[in-house]
Amino acid sequence: MIDDILNFLDPYWWLIIGVVKAVIIAVGLLSTVPLLVWLERRLMGRFQVRLGPNRVGPLGLGQAIADAVKLLFKENIVQSSADKFLFYLAPAIVVFTAIVAFSAIPFGEPFEVGGQSIGLWGANLNIGLLFIFAISSMGIYGIVIAGFSSNNKYSLMGGLRSSAQMISYELTLGLAALCVVIMSGSLNLYEIVKSQSELPYAIPLFPAFVLFFIAGVAETNRAPFDLPEAEQELVAGFFTEYSGMKFAMFFMGEYVNMITMSALITVLFLGGWNSYIGLDIPILVFAFKVFLLLCVFIWLRSTFPRIRYDRLMTFGWKFLLPLSLVVMLFYSAVKVYSITA
Repeated sequence: MIDDILNFLDPYWWLIIGVVKAVIIAVGLLSTVPLLVWLERRLMGRFQVRLGPNRVGPLGLGQAIADAVKLLFKENIVQSSADKFLFYLAPAIVVFTAIVAFSAIPFGEPFEVGGQSIGLWGANLNIGLLFIFAISSMGIYGIVIAGFSSNNKYSLMGGLRSSAQMISYELTLGLAALCVVIMSGSLNLYEIVKSQSELPYAIPLFPAFVLFFIAGVAETNRAPFDLPEAEQELVAGFFTEYSGMKFAMFFMGEYVNMITMSALITVLFLGGWNSYIGLDIPILVFAFKVFLLLCVFIWLRSTFPRIRYDRLMTFGWKFLLPLSLVVMLFYSAVKVYSITA
């Protein structure tokens, strides 16, 4: 009986494995968000010489659960002047694109189960890097739609700021990533990790690494680049009119984007799951690198003040973009010389 079932399912193993991977990635990312919120509040407390959450549960671990319960039962307010369909669609786009972007990131070597090779990734794409850039860029539609559908001038201004910021810093992000593509000769993220088996690209491509990280912080709308939600002049920015779980979904999308960006930096510049010290536990090595980058994201928020919007644009267009062009051309010349020499 069991053999008959296995024979029947054999042509569909790829579909079954794909569905299981999708569920694991989605549940894993969304389950990590409350822990990341707790970690951020604890670390910010230490950075700013205060306690942070410490009342609900040991070390405040129950605080994230309390926040989730509060938002789940909070009144869901939708103003009469809002575009109802777009108003509900916007947070779903933000969360969906953030999760889908992570699906192309490999976080370990494939292994075999029952004669089937299972890769530690959602999808191993030959254009994985382009796929992540394309999907993550679509996430901005959720923010713009949220500002537009709210029928609120402050919300609309926050959405427009976010779109302008994304265009400005995605150019630097792409040019810095192009340095990795030039050196590795591939857009496949798994191949990029394999090309760093001896040395992470963060060392030979250090200028590109710094540029990519700065642009990545701006792309995720994290401080000091969180101008779309600047409370000084925009109340709360693009999600001013949102409440309850729709409000929480925007934060879920932001934190998942943080995880995705940290994982992408790990794959492109830190060697992925390569440990370089003989530690042969790929998933733990990968997770530790992502964890360190997340801590840096939190450290930046605790340390640097939000910059003025005109300075944000000036920094992106007049400093980062020309510098990234120079860095990309330099490494292109180095690659051509190494081939022809």
